[in-house]
Amino acid sequence: MSTSDCGEAVNDVEGTAEAHRTLVALIKAAFPHQKTVPDSAYERVADTVLSQAEESAWLRAKVAQGLDSLQGLADGRFHELPQEQAYLILLRIQHTTFFGFIRQTVVVNLYEDEELWEAVGYEGPSFEKGGYIDRGFDDLDWLPDPRIEEYDGEPLQEVVSDLPTAASTRSTRGAAVPAGQSKARSTRVGSGRKN
Repeated sequence: MSTSDCGEAVNDVEGTAEAHRTLVALIKAAFPHQKTVPDSAYERVADTVLSQAEESAWLRAKVAQGLDSLQGLADGRFHELPQEQAYLILLRIQHTTFFGFIRQTVVVNLYEDEELWEAVGYEGPSFEKGGYIDRGFDDLDWLPDPRIEEYDGEPLQEVVSDLPTAASTRSTRGAAVPAGQSKARSTRVGSGRKN
């Protein structure tokens, strides 16, 4: 459903280049990456957000009002704000329906973008390539090396054996007996006898 199908726009921002620019800036602030991620990946996901919002008049209104409010909080220049200031504004709207819709749509769609994969060094799904084990599962150079330390404390067996008896994993009743049913009753169930 396009704006023309619904009649008038919800506000002066809806459907404008300013609205799209604000949405792209919101997505970049909420999902920051190094500058190697091209703007085109963010722009594509912004288009997806807008097209999904068009499927529901309620969502369309929420997105239009949310972008308008975001611009109001940023004195009409959200897309010009430095990352730190944009983030502080996003903290103010993080619990709104508007931001929730943006977040859930972007998480799914941004990280399925193959241009983003290339920018961050993700090689994509491994199944058709035979898995990661023989291809080097740890070849991402942007991740820090994991910290590996040997355990130097008490032996774990002694720690577990010091648990109180109430914390035991042994049960006094059979696992097949449903809660609230005695063993005696459970043997009668299904035996054809009536109580």
